[in-house]
Amino acid sequence: MRTGNRLGTVIRHLLLAAAAVIMAFPFYWMATSALKTNDEIWQFPPTFWPETALWSNFADAWHAAPFARYLFNSVFVAGTIVVLQILNSGMMAYALTHMKFRLKGAFTALVLVGYMVPSTAVYLPGYVILGKMGLLNTYTGLIISNCVSVFSIFLIRQAFLQVSHELVEAGKIDGASHLRILWTILVPLTRSSFAVLALITFIEQYNNYFWPMLITKNPDLQLVSAGLRSFFVEGGAYGLKWPLIMAASAFTIAPLLALFVLTQKTIISSVNLSAGASKG
Repeated sequence: MRTGNRLGTVIRHLLLAAAAVIMAFPFYWMATSALKTNDEIWQFPPTFWPETALWSNFADAWHAAPFARYLFNSVFVAGTIVVLQILNSGMMAYALTHMKFRLKGAFTALVLVGYMVPSTAVYLPGYVILGKMGLLNTYTGLIISNCVSVFSIFLIRQAFLQVSHELVEAGKIDGASHLRILWTILVPLTRSSFAVLALITFIEQYNNYFWPMLITKNPDLQLVSAGLRSFFVEGGAYGLKWPLIMAASAFTIAPLLALFVLTQKTIISSVNLSAGASKG
């Protein structure tokens, strides 16, 4: 029996390792291609490491387009949206789970119905509203139009439902306000969900392409996805400079990798804490 369990564990580990290699290989290929010449990228059979690593490709790609501006725009816009969505979704989810008011059920159903509306369906009215408010081609328009997310509200609402209502009632008995209960009781107990929300939202907004391209025409406001496409079309000469394109792709995903490394421990370690608090 023990031998069978060990064999099953080994097989599972091997399958997980194989899946990890398959998922990581495109990133490895991108990073190594950034160090090759254009001929090495297209040669057959392909090589997994360049004969001479051309680290200068990263500097050439960085200076070939205003990637510092693109990265700043993406990090600033995505980071601001993350903060606003955490605030909005936290307060909204608290109201839907631990507050009593008239038509609460109908309001909750309305919010959840909004989750089924495709984002493309609101592009036209959103564009018209931003135009009338004079927020096209502005950071404010990019941020305000994405500061509320039904998915974020739904995610945090589900997390708050796992917290015992008695904890909220105990806070009220002690004289705590709703905001204090929210930020000192509920948020610490569900911080893993907030970490997941921050990670998902940042990645989504950092990689956002169509909506920012629709409401901004100023090149100085381009996010990294649009900037990378512009480099591919112009600086990359429609793919004739693949080493530079790969180098640009590599350093534009660096903030996402850094964010994942920073939040990974919080997400994993907080799961047990949240589960224990819910049982308690």
